[in-house]
Amino acid sequence: MNRSLPSTVRNRRGQRLDIAIHHGLPGNSKLLVLGHGVTGNKDRPLLITLAERLASEGITTLRLSFSGNGGSEGSFEESTISREVEDLRDLLDALRGWEIGYAGHSMGAAVGVLTASVDPRIRFLVSLAGMIHTAEFARREFGEVTPGAGLMWDKPECPLSKAYVDDMNAVNSVLPAAKRVSVPWLLVHGTADDVVPLQDSKDVIQAVSGPTLIEIPDGDHVFTAPHDATMAGHVASWLQGLRAP
Repeated sequence: MNRSLPSTVRNRRGQRLDIAIHHGLPGNSKLLVLGHGVTGNKDRPLLITLAERLASEGITTLRLSFSGNGGSEGSFEESTISREVEDLRDLLDALRGWEIGYAGHSMGAAVGVLTASVDPRIRFLVSLAGMIHTAEFARREFGEVTPGAGLMWDKPECPLSKAYVDDMNAVNSVLPAAKRVSVPWLLVHGTADDVVPLQDSKDVIQAVSGPTLIEIPDGDHVFTAPHDATMAGHVASWLQGLRAP
């Protein structure tokens, strides 16, 4: 089957999604889509580091900014896990002929779990500092912020919306969905993560048979250098070890 990569992607609401492609070797059929966390975008340094490492080893990657984030169209106030699941599935519609995997950071990892649990087009999954308990996260980080009036982490460009809080509470936890993930799954988490605790990833390992967890000593939530290179190396080794379809 011929493999194709889109030059432009629009979601079901007609909003253009900002993407960046790092080409691997023509004969390698693996394609890893990279998704960011809340208040992030496709240009997070850890995602660029990972994309460049994988491309150097022949694996094509596609970095994605979800709608309302980075250079993508849409409103940040409407950015929720449920909307981002839709964005990811709309992107999958535009990809042909690839063995597609998804790697999500933080909230983007929750998006990956929910998608992989229902969409067979995702053939392998990577969670980077992955958020599992969404309602707990919202209470911990934004419980004292008024939706519609306050900001996420005091960032003027990132207002806290009622839609976001309501969706985090409605999802509550992606652990039930995690139990339905049947594809190869790697979790990478820093031991010094003070945004999404390492326990989130440990809860997956305790509840689900099959996933692999790699802990990065002293790694923070965004895998600040040199931990980004360590993370990328682990992901590259794991991907190279996957059996070809």
